[in-house]
Amino acid sequence: MSLIFRPLFEKESSTYTYLLADSKTKEAVIIDAVSETKQRDIGLIEELGLKLKYIVETHVHADHITSSCPLKQKFTEAKIVLGEANSVACADILIKDGESLKFGEYQINALSTPGHTDGCMSYVIGDKVFTGDALLIRSCGRCDFQGGSAEKLFDSISRLFTLPDETYVYPAHDYGGRTVSTIWEEKAFNEMIGGGVERAEFVRRVNAMELSLPAKIHVAVPANQVCGSKIVTEDL
Repeated sequence: MSLIFRPLFEKESSTYTYLLADSKTKEAVIIDAVSETKQRDIGLIEELGLKLKYIVETHVHADHITSSCPLKQKFTEAKIVLGEANSVACADILIKDGESLKFGEYQINALSTPGHTDGCMSYVIGDKVFTGDALLIRSCGRCDFQGGSAEKLFDSISRLFTLPDETYVYPAHDYGGRTVSTIWEEKAFNEMIGGGVERAEFVRRVNAMELSLPAKIHVAVPANQVCGSKIVTEDL
């Protein structure tokens, strides 16, 4: 038995999608799938002979549209999973902090990490953590929309930092081409919170970010609140 693990990339929004499966039972999980790459993902799932069991979102994204519903239409037994704090009607499972999803001999454990948005959830499996937009490689998520809070994000990242140092960090995005980090690296070198930065300074840094709104936010958020089932083409 071994874990099938495939990191995948969508270049327009610099989004990572992650496919995991039990090589014996072929039960699979996909994390943060993107509309533009759904045919690629469907093709890989079929090519590897996998049985998609869970379609997992780390949060309701603002910079791209999910392919959760299209994937569920293709793989009808799969269940869409979001954190319980997300106000979405399309999820089959609103997972709570500390709950787990089992696929084959493996399980993913949910870790509530709000701050970027109020509904952010990270997922831990073995020596890997999928951090969504909470903890990025050498950075962190913005906190200026969707119920964001720099104070909550500090607490969430501090919680992630209690994971073993050797845990691999797989974020939902990277804009510099980096694919993986570790908890130890981020504790040491993260430009927002690394090196023992205290809460007040972290909050100051996050709130000082000068970022334009994601180009697709007015389309992506409503579309993702229905898991991509009613994709609005206006402004895309």
